[in-house]
Amino acid sequence: MDKEALKRRAAARALEEVRDGMRLGLGTGSTAKHFVELLGERVRDGLDVIGVPTSEVTRADAERCGIKLTTLDEIDRLDLTVDGADEVDPQLNLIKGGGGALLREKIVAGASDRMVVIADDTKWVPTLGRFPLPVEVIPFGLAATRRALMLAFEQAGTGGELSLRRTKDGHAFVTDGGHWIIDAHLNRIPDAPHLAGLLSAIPGVVEHGLFIGMARLVVLAGAEGIRTVEPA
Repeated sequence: MDKEALKRRAAARALEEVRDGMRLGLGTGSTAKHFVELLGERVRDGLDVIGVPTSEVTRADAERCGIKLTTLDEIDRLDLTVDGADEVDPQLNLIKGGGGALLREKIVAGASDRMVVIADDTKWVPTLGRFPLPVEVIPFGLAATRRALMLAFEQAGTGGELSLRRTKDGHAFVTDGGHWIIDAHLNRIPDAPHLAGLLSAIPGVVEHGLFIGMARLVVLAGAEGIRTVEPA
């Protein structure tokens, strides 16, 4: 079974958590896209839900699928957010932001009673860090922010190459919020909660891709079937 089929199986399992009348956070990325498409099928069959998208890409997908949308200015609490992840560790800490939507994803997840993470089982890792850690930054003072990031990584017992994310044509990638992303190639993050705190304290850092203690259920799809993991 290929990865896209596995992602769709994980999305289908997450859809079992959805109930009529729910207010849903709709994640961003290839796995979350499967969830939005499957949710749209249920909506067309009569399911009554309303969603808050975490990116303009997801907004377009949800509108195409006929899902009613709102914003966190109109409703300040969500029942459930379903989103993907780039990595998940055994404590259910996550690296997210490969799709560039980490800021909105974290705001939406933080406004939700539950966050369900869906992924193929290759995203399950013993220690975070193999996937580059995205850090969303203000363009102003970028060199100073990079120096502060390097110091934070050193204090957290890790380090590696930092690269400014760029588009295919070589321009700086710009998030929906108008910021840039630095991808930190760390290979291993020995203490993700500690690093998260250090990064949050840096002026110039808008948000980072470490989601600590936010996932309440992780759905992993592999060749042997579906595995669900909850916090210990």
